[in-house]
Amino acid sequence: MIGIYLSGTGNTKHCVELLVKLIDNEAQCVPLEHPQIKGLLENEDTIFLGYPTQFSNAPMMVRDFIKNNSSIWQDKKVFCLNTMGLFSGDGTGCVARLLKKYGAVILGGVQIKMPDSVCDSKLLKKSIEENKAIVRAADARIKQIAEQILEDSYPQEGLSFIAHVKGLFGQRLWFYHKTIGYTDKLKISDECIGCGLCSRECPMGNIEIKNGKAIPGGQCTMCYRCISLCPQKAITLLGDTVREQCRFSKYA
Repeated sequence: MIGIYLSGTGNTKHCVELLVKLIDNEAQCVPLEHPQIKGLLENEDTIFLGYPTQFSNAPMMVRDFIKNNSSIWQDKKVFCLNTMGLFSGDGTGCVARLLKKYGAVILGGVQIKMPDSVCDSKLLKKSIEENKAIVRAADARIKQIAEQILEDSYPQEGLSFIAHVKGLFGQRLWFYHKTIGYTDKLKISDECIGCGLCSRECPMGNIEIKNGKAIPGGQCTMCYRCISLCPQKAITLLGDTVREQCRFSKYA
């Protein structure tokens, strides 16, 4: 058993690590960008896959990871976990359907509400105390889910046809242009001091330092890791001003 995840601000990392630890304290959890991840997955039968929901879809990096490693999934047992700010629809179903194409057995899925991670938008912004309450509720849910799984009863959230319809018509169709691929809309202002943190931390390797300034490429997977970490608040994506740098550690 192994846990793998894409996590920009730490929300998904926390959820996957907590769930996996409660089920098997000795199981390993690693990010999708781990250099040996393919070998690690080949040696495991059961995989807990976590990622944030983006407009009722999985991040492009997650979808590409599955496709680019298509030979791994045959007969693997996969449990999908997605985190969301408010609404997911079939966030787990999007990945489950793709995994099934490559022979995976889907054990189940769960959709966990966590604090908003969109740093440059007012949407869903809450106080520190409200976000702490969200995390406490999420932790309580994860403990219940772990108990269910240990009894061989896997939640099936987001995997039904009804969930598929909700996700499709609730968000995905209306924001199709935002999730069809990677984005080249990442913006880095003149406030950048070229410290290189964003370049080192980007899971896609999408940012490089040139002439003392960070330069974005066209392969942003919208995880918001660079935006939440930038010491100058110089990076934006959906908005033009950083409203709040969102890190799970603020609410833990």
